[in-house]
Amino acid sequence: MRRRWLLVAGGAAALGLPLRPAAQQAGRVYRLGWLSTGASRSESYNVAFFERLRELGFSEGRNLVVEHRSADGQADRLPELARQLARLNCDIYMAPGSEVALVAMKHATRDEPIIIAANDYDPVATGHVASLARPGGRITGVYQLQEEISAKRLELIKELLPKARKIGVLADTATLRQLVLVRDAARTLGLELLVHEFKAAPYDYDAAFAAFVRGKVNAVLPLGSGLFVPARRRIPELALQHRLPGMFNNALWAEAGGLASYGVDFPAAYRRAADMMAQVLNGARPASLPVQQATVIEMVVNLRTARALGVVLPQGIVLRANRVIE
Repeated sequence: MRRRWLLVAGGAAALGLPLRPAAQQAGRVYRLGWLSTGASRSESYNVAFFERLRELGFSEGRNLVVEHRSADGQADRLPELARQLARLNCDIYMAPGSEVALVAMKHATRDEPIIIAANDYDPVATGHVASLARPGGRITGVYQLQEEISAKRLELIKELLPKARKIGVLADTATLRQLVLVRDAARTLGLELLVHEFKAAPYDYDAAFAAFVRGKVNAVLPLGSGLFVPARRRIPELALQHRLPGMFNNALWAEAGGLASYGVDFPAAYRRAADMMAQVLNGARPASLPVQQATVIEMVVNLRTARALGVVLPQGIVLRANRVIE
């Protein structure tokens, strides 16, 4: 399936995205402050981000210094890490993933621009931007539609496992809106949910899966939280250990052993965020750069995991998948 992006105010020309690397101020070195909830620099989408920045003329070791701070999935560390970055007087900040990263960065800084790759929140509904078309203020970036498609993942579980009646849901304080939509979908689909909501780090995933086993769930649905990223291998491992099929929010989870995923192509999203950062570094105002939305998502199924679980995937699902892991 071809990846497409909706530019809320029109095409790339309206957004002002460069067709070739723009000329930066000669000799200037830009400082980027990056606040992560848990993802490392080696994640494929972060690698894609910096590759795209290099294509646009911004590269480490030449005219870009990157100050990276990660909370390793512990949200309570974010405010102090944000203050550390603010003291470095960065030219621009990146606050990808969960809303808690953006909140920490906003509170720690004054008027420097912030680029987001909003993972588990709507930047308009939460009041961070005035509108997608004209965000106003100093924040712009990419919005990944996690809330809207979380309910679709539950529908896909029903299609994958027609006999499933009870689904274990992993949630936290960053996924409250997703949880509302999933509960609504469960009522429509006639499914029962067993929700394990993490209140504070560190998250005890073993305890969550023990509760799912006691509750006799038929499958697991982790909601899309950036704070789950440090456990991207641990959660599919526990699902396989307890013989529970899992539906995840992007392809990286299926690659890590999850049964299936349905969600945004994260590397493509981060490349788009890099486009917008380059525009701001070249003088564009974040207030007038539309926040962009993913309009096409991808489904990935892992046949190795299906065989290990003894699950026979419906042929229709396999044929519709963008990618099948053999």
